[in-house]
Amino acid sequence: MMRASDTKTLNDVRMRGFTHRTEVHSALAWIDASTTVPLPGETIALEQASARVLSDEVIAPIAVPEFDRAAMDGYALRGNDTAGAGDYNPLEFPVVGHAWPGRPFEGQVPVGSAIRIMTGAPVPNGPDAVVPAEYATEQDGRIAITQAVSPGQHVGHVGEDIARGSSVLAAGRRLRPQDVGLVASLGLSQLQVVQQPRVRLLVTGNEVRAPGTAKSAYEIYDANSMTLRGLLERDGAVLESHLRLGDDPQIIEQALAAPGADVILISGGSSVGAEDHAPRLLEKVGELAIHGVAMRPSSPAGMGRIGQALVFLLPGNPVSCLCAYDFFAGRAIRRLGGRPTEWPYRAQRAIVARKIVSQVGRVDYVRVKLGAEGVEPLALSGASMLSTTTRADGFVVAPAESEGFGSGSEVTVYLYECP
Repeated sequence: MMRASDTKTLNDVRMRGFTHRTEVHSALAWIDASTTVPLPGETIALEQASARVLSDEVIAPIAVPEFDRAAMDGYALRGNDTAGAGDYNPLEFPVVGHAWPGRPFEGQVPVGSAIRIMTGAPVPNGPDAVVPAEYATEQDGRIAITQAVSPGQHVGHVGEDIARGSSVLAAGRRLRPQDVGLVASLGLSQLQVVQQPRVRLLVTGNEVRAPGTAKSAYEIYDANSMTLRGLLERDGAVLESHLRLGDDPQIIEQALAAPGADVILISGGSSVGAEDHAPRLLEKVGELAIHGVAMRPSSPAGMGRIGQALVFLLPGNPVSCLCAYDFFAGRAIRRLGGRPTEWPYRAQRAIVARKIVSQVGRVDYVRVKLGAEGVEPLALSGASMLSTTTRADGFVVAPAESEGFGSGSEVTVYLYECP
């Protein structure tokens, strides 16, 4: 930690304002350069693997199935023996035994004979096909069949689903429930997955109170923590700790410098007010790479690092906090966790019904409604008005080189729906 005698010059913008704002593409480039590889792998139980990201390729240690098995309930026999069977020419066979899943028929089935067999049961020596039960009638130890089957019909063969030694799932895949089920079918009880980024959530502001606690008329409840916790879960992170710190610089500094997190998020205290200590403290104990971004909202956002941990300064206004997380912190967390860089929002193209105004030189994050006439901007300002994101269907991004989108133009809308 830096001492008072150190000669490092701190860039303090409090009560002075920003002299320069970093362009969004430069901020994104810094994030990508800082997250070139995912976190290391770890071994977890298969029961915990759904939605995790594979760090290693999965190779099949066995074939699936490992034996020829019945694909239907019915009777196993030799397919060539059934030639000519039909409704007007039923063929009869003696039934010499039965096979159940996990309980095979032992021995050889004689030529011209059949065994009763259930779906999933091993096909015994001799038979090579299964006649479905609906085409067979059994009486007094014999069956009459009314449908011919060819050799191999209604039989699942060794390795038909998965060949032993084959590549089943590639590294980098985010596991869906059916993927985990497939791994279970191979007998594997553990998987190597990318570690989940450990995120420390620090909330500043003497006026901020936890929901459910008493507050004065001039204090506010902490909405950002709840928003961020949901976003962290969405992006595959784990919460290392969650602290409400007030505005004491010493307490904030200690929370920043403590080990144990891959990413640190600071909510509030990132702007140019007298009590906005976060940028100065980050620069003191680590590196303040960027402070101030050419976008609206979230212009006071910043980022840097302390040791190997990435640090993101998220503005205290709720919409700015959400926007800065999605543009910057969320991108880093997803990359560290081996997930796709892109937003996990469903996107759709739509026509602008009412002009969306922007300003050249900055990126605008515009909340919008989708109506019968098309896209309408819901709010162009109001970074403290979180309700605009709950009333909006999604958002549109106006790039820095744009003055907005005129009526009738086509835009991409990112939808605020659960992914």
